[in-house]
Amino acid sequence: MIEILDCGPLVTLQDEGRPGFLAQGLAQGGAADRQALREAVALGCGGAALEVPGAPITVKLHAARTIALTGAEMRAEADGRGLVWHAAHPLPAGATLRLRPAGQGVYSYLSVGTGIDGPDVMGSRAAHLIAGIGRALAPGDRFETDPGGPSTPRRLRDVPSRFGGGTLRLLPTPQTRLFPPEERARFEATTFTRDTRGNRQGVRLAMDGAGFATDGQLNLLSDFILPGDVQMTGDGVPYILGPECQTTGGYPRIGTVLSADLPRALQAVPGASLRFTFVEAAPAPAPPPATTPLVRDPAQIAELMELQLIGGVVSARDGG
Repeated sequence: MIEILDCGPLVTLQDEGRPGFLAQGLAQGGAADRQALREAVALGCGGAALEVPGAPITVKLHAARTIALTGAEMRAEADGRGLVWHAAHPLPAGATLRLRPAGQGVYSYLSVGTGIDGPDVMGSRAAHLIAGIGRALAPGDRFETDPGGPSTPRRLRDVPSRFGGGTLRLLPTPQTRLFPPEERARFEATTFTRDTRGNRQGVRLAMDGAGFATDGQLNLLSDFILPGDVQMTGDGVPYILGPECQTTGGYPRIGTVLSADLPRALQAVPGASLRFTFVEAAPAPAPPPATTPLVRDPAQIAELMELQLIGGVVSARDGG
């Protein structure tokens, strides 16, 4: 069992969401950074995880479990012992885990064993607050957890780099052609800034210069929309839609961010720079993240001076 001792607002339980309900007016939802869930699986954990949007959280493990820490990096410690992020750590029963924001990225994830057993609604444990499914978690909440995970610490071989903005690849939508070629070229040449306004529904971007518009955009019929769509509001400012976006809308969409790049968009902190580039087709899926044993993690070393850290010493005066 895992118990939340203290947490900030809008901590939720998230998994891959519930696809297949778009026609009924329900977006898929799920984790804002699904790559973080895939990284947890690669580390030996998985299932539903706690999504922590940039606020402190303290939890207690009532049974020995392996945890995975993925997504936006936080300062992590278990019973006062520092833990490496982007890694999996076996923890004993009774361990108290404290996570504190580190100012990098927006959404952090705590996976426990092979999943946290929250209520199953329509085939998913993911909270979808806009639709009234699930709720934000609070101190005192307890969840059963499934055992599993590696018995020794592991880490991601490559530290993810999707937390500081960057370039987002766009697929054309049926409405892309409504934007004149010169507008599309100006859109690709513009550097945008992540606005302070944003949540799991999407994030607003800021920019210098005039907004982007199509001819007759006020006469567009409402159409289906998906997470990743870049929608132009009435003032011509782009808004990147997130996992809890609405399912229909009438604002023009200049393109759709590739699902592989959407975590980069949603993890950008306010003030981060973002740019767009059009691509004709989505690339092949990336292979699962590579992991490696977490060797000699300083957090696991109680007495550093007791270890032999130097070997194979030779004299510079010797020939050869």
